[in-house]
Amino acid sequence: MKIRKHLESLPPYTPIEPFEVLSERIGRSPSEIIKLDANENPYGPLPVVREALANMEFPHIYPDPESRALRKSLSQFTGMDEEYLLAGQGADELIDLLMRVFLDPEDCILSCPPTFGMYSFDGELNAARVIEVPRNADFSLDMDAIRKAVEMYQPKLFFVTSPNNPDGSVIPPETMDELLSLPTMIVLDEAYIEFADDALGAKLSRIREVSERENLVVLRTFSKWAGLAGLRVGYGAFPKWLMPTLWKSKQPYNVNVAASVAAQVSLEHVDELKKIVELLKTERERLYKELRDIPYLKPYPTRSNFILCQVIDKDASQLKKDLSEKHGIFIRYFNKPGLRDCIRISVGRPQDTDYLADCLRRSG
Repeated sequence: MKIRKHLESLPPYTPIEPFEVLSERIGRSPSEIIKLDANENPYGPLPVVREALANMEFPHIYPDPESRALRKSLSQFTGMDEEYLLAGQGADELIDLLMRVFLDPEDCILSCPPTFGMYSFDGELNAARVIEVPRNADFSLDMDAIRKAVEMYQPKLFFVTSPNNPDGSVIPPETMDELLSLPTMIVLDEAYIEFADDALGAKLSRIREVSERENLVVLRTFSKWAGLAGLRVGYGAFPKWLMPTLWKSKQPYNVNVAASVAAQVSLEHVDELKKIVELLKTERERLYKELRDIPYLKPYPTRSNFILCQVIDKDASQLKKDLSEKHGIFIRYFNKPGLRDCIRISVGRPQDTDYLADCLRRSG
């Protein structure tokens, strides 16, 4: 018995671990852990969402395969007609779905690291050739290299993220227009767009352009701004010509009833979510100032709910280890091209910032 040959050498994706695993590892209760390693919303779901989950009427019935009620709510929220919208088990499912629909073995996808690792992981999982065009030192896109790569490799899909993970930079409008002029399908991941402006991303988002373009997909998630990471619910806007194929290619019951209820109730209380997003943006600015005052850290400007820092004249991996083992603070550590000796810190609550800053100063 043999598995598919290309999977034998596929490197595993390294996920972030949950509270209970971290708790057991360092011998602290979950209440003593400050989790700033996965860009989760520290405030969690709205109380009204928790109440709705506790009172679900039909958890024993299979969910609507078309997520009709959720798509109706999403249409009102985004301004996009329901016929362009598809819900998924997180945006991750939609990334994989796009690859299964578009790619034959050895077809190319394009991405621009450092960026979200699921693009390359899913590409390799689907036996694609993953072509990477590294970002510039300031994390901007290298447009000359991108144009050459598109011409040379003719990628079926081009994944770009704005704001980008892990640095939090936003693609300028003129650059985005140039990307959309390329002869490839642009998949714009807006997982953090709600933190990028004062209108939950509406001023910067390209989602309303999907109906006007043949080569644009926009992906979103409820994981960050709505605090639903554990329920796995996202959505995307897709060109109309692509929708029939997506409908027949997705898993029939892909969005579970709890995730659907939580997302719908969240969309009924957008004003309350805006307040939480504003809290996190205010805390982001305070955290940035605190990190800038740490002599061995160089924080990068961000428009997301995390801050990337280069660690200078200090062992970044040891810093991560010390914060977790000595203080119960978990952050993300990177040591790969474009991210040598870097850490990424999610924006937490004010008390999380205070404790983190104190621990970082003492670590100096």
